[in-house]
Amino acid sequence: MEYSQLEPKNIWKNFALLNAVPRPSKKEERVIAFIKKFGEDLGLDTLVDEVGNVIIRKPATSGMENRQPIVMQSHLDMVCQKNSDVDFDFDTQGIQMYVDGDWVKAKGTTLGADNGLGVATIMTILESNDIPHPALEALFTIDEETGMTGALGLKGGLLHGDILLNLDTEEDDEIDIGCAGGVDVTATATFGTVDAKADVYTIQIKGLQGGHSGMDIHKGFGNANKILGRFLFEGLNNDIQIINIDGGGLRNAIPREAKAIVSVANAADFEKVTSDLKASILEEFASIEKDIVITIEKSSSSDKALSFEDSKKVIYSINAAHNGVFRMSPDVEGLVEASNNVARVEVKDGAVKILNLTRSSVDSTKTEVAQQLISSFESNGIKTELTGSYPGWKPNPGAEIIQIMTDLYEKDFGAKPMVVACHAGLECGIIGTNYPKMEMVSFGPTIKGAHSPDERASISSVQKFWKYLQEILQNIPEKK
Repeated sequence: MEYSQLEPKNIWKNFALLNAVPRPSKKEERVIAFIKKFGEDLGLDTLVDEVGNVIIRKPATSGMENRQPIVMQSHLDMVCQKNSDVDFDFDTQGIQMYVDGDWVKAKGTTLGADNGLGVATIMTILESNDIPHPALEALFTIDEETGMTGALGLKGGLLHGDILLNLDTEEDDEIDIGCAGGVDVTATATFGTVDAKADVYTIQIKGLQGGHSGMDIHKGFGNANKILGRFLFEGLNNDIQIINIDGGGLRNAIPREAKAIVSVANAADFEKVTSDLKASILEEFASIEKDIVITIEKSSSSDKALSFEDSKKVIYSINAAHNGVFRMSPDVEGLVEASNNVARVEVKDGAVKILNLTRSSVDSTKTEVAQQLISSFESNGIKTELTGSYPGWKPNPGAEIIQIMTDLYEKDFGAKPMVVACHAGLECGIIGTNYPKMEMVSFGPTIKGAHSPDERASISSVQKFWKYLQEILQNIPEKK
């Protein structure tokens, strides 16, 4: 079956139109123009604010004028990840989609269902003539995935809704009422370089699952940068020198691949200790990372290396940096309170950069994790900077819209939904700083493998979500 034949047809049609437009984070000019034209072509009040968020307003349908006005919100940008053997340019190409059973997938890249399905759903409501809804504002934010600068730049007074429906949750049985905040922790240094020793090796880790650095951080998936760090540590007794490291990618994706080129003093001993470590790591991850591939091969390089002492500083830093769950919430069962993702490690021509994304639903714990990272990096002579901090979203379980949605879900599907807070970063907390009286909730269809080339969207779940959303719109309460 072609995705163009899927139901609900208008959502999949709009998703395909959206996915034909390149939309990497911080490069949203084309998708902003696309959405702006979409609203204007419908004859709706459309504006682009000073940071690039698009707002489209649609009046209430007949008989719904006395209901509370709502904001429907999704973000325009997408995470751009691909398999290393896939030739694809996210800056110029549209996503190549296909159907596999109940799933829509992309050919070797992220699908953009996060948050493209939310965008496509809102587009479908905007263009509809037969779906009852109150007065609504469609808010399409930019740059959610790499700093939430769209939400951070959204000014107070632009929106007039009483209720915000964020369509960026990825399990269709969940109603999300809270999320974690985050901060980028970036460590940098520039060291001198020297001639490398004669024995040069390339260490490569690939085939890991990767995934969302918030939603998947508790699942025990391998982090390619941290695994690579263990091999580098084994070289310390061999006067290891780092020539090059290229590990991971985006700050909000668990690293799937990492590669280092190093030189060592004793080839035979290095091969022995790294071979033993490889066997141990493959055994550790046998049940969860079935496609992991680790290679340690003799190679060559004409590039200069870090000295042994400076290499040791980098290796100690990578290994000391906390990765994964830092603390589980004592108040919400099963919720990760704080975590860190060692997302990107780059060493080239003496320049070192290590990117981390620290998340927490509690500001003090977020600070604690960041301070530990600062301690591990700066004690090794690597400067650390904190940027892009954004607040979490404090749950309000007593909100009227939460009760309405809970009751509707149970009526429609015969089971209670899971009312949860999540460890991902949602824009609700940021938007709420300028709109503190607005009730907020996040929900959406089931999407698996977000932020990785394994990203896939459930067809049956989109159908379930579409039915549920239409009922919610019809049951928005009257104005107070």
